[in-house]
Amino acid sequence: MMSTIGGAIWRQPMMIIAAKELKDSLRNRWVAVIFGLFFLLAFSVTFAGSAVSGTLAFPSLVSVIASLSTIAVAIIPLAAILLCYDAFVGEEESGTMLLLLSYPLTKMDIFLGKLLAHSGIMLAAIVSSFTLSATILLCFGQGYQWQQTLWVFGQFIASSGLLALTFILLSYVVSLRATEKAKAVGTLLSLWFALVLIYDLLLLALLVADLGHRVQWLVQLLMALNPTDIYRAINQLATHAPMGSLPLLSQFQGGALWLYGLMLLWVALLAWLTLRTFMRKAI
Repeated sequence: MMSTIGGAIWRQPMMIIAAKELKDSLRNRWVAVIFGLFFLLAFSVTFAGSAVSGTLAFPSLVSVIASLSTIAVAIIPLAAILLCYDAFVGEEESGTMLLLLSYPLTKMDIFLGKLLAHSGIMLAAIVSSFTLSATILLCFGQGYQWQQTLWVFGQFIASSGLLALTFILLSYVVSLRATEKAKAVGTLLSLWFALVLIYDLLLLALLVADLGHRVQWLVQLLMALNPTDIYRAINQLATHAPMGSLPLLSQFQGGALWLYGLMLLWVALLAWLTLRTFMRKAI
C-alpha cells in the first residue's frame, strides 16, 4: 500500500521532467552562477562583514544575519527569476512543450517536475552556502553559542527557501502568461525592482509624511503583504534585532509562526494560480 502511494507521488514522468530541467540548467551554466553567487555572499559577509567598522573580525550573530538577509532579499529573488523566467514560454518558443504533451505526460507532471528541479537547485545553493557560513562562525569565531547559532541560521535557511519558492512560482505565472522570453524576463525584473526596492521606498515616504496613526497601521499591513518584507521580519525576529519600521509584526503572539504562515500562503496561492493558468492555457 505504501509503495503504491509513494509511486503515485513520485511518478516517473515527473522525475524525467525534473532531470531534463536540471540538465538544461547545467547546460546554461545557471547552476554554477547561482551556487557562485550564494557562496560569494556567505563568505563575504562572514569574513569581511566587520570591515565597515574598520576591523577584520567575525561580526556578531545579529550583524551576520542582518547583513545576510539585507543582501539575500535581493539576490534570492533575482536568482530564482533568472533560473525560471523561461520555464514555460521558452518551451513554447522552441516547440518542446507540444512535444512533451504528445507523450503520456500530464500538465501536473510537467509542473511538479519543473518545480522539483528549480526548487532543488535553489535550496541546495541556500543550504550549502549558509550552512558553511554557520560552520565557519562556530569553528573559528568566539562567543557564538551552538544552540542559538544553529537556531537562527535554521530559521534563516527556512525563510530563504520559502522566499526562493515564492519567486520561482511567481516566475512560472509570468512565464505562462508571456508570449516571448524577452517579455517574461522584462516583466519579472520589473516586479523584482518594485517588490524589493520601490515598494519599501513608497511605504517609507508614507511613514515620513506622518499622516496619522491609521496611515501607519495601513503601512504596516501593506508591508506584511510583501513577501520580501515578511522575509526581513522573520530574520529580525529570530535575532531579536530592532524591528525598525515593522513594529506591528512583532506584536503578534508567536509572531514568527504567523509570518511563516503568510509566506506559506503566498506559496500556496501562487502554486494554485500557476496550475490554474497552465491547465487553462491552450498550447
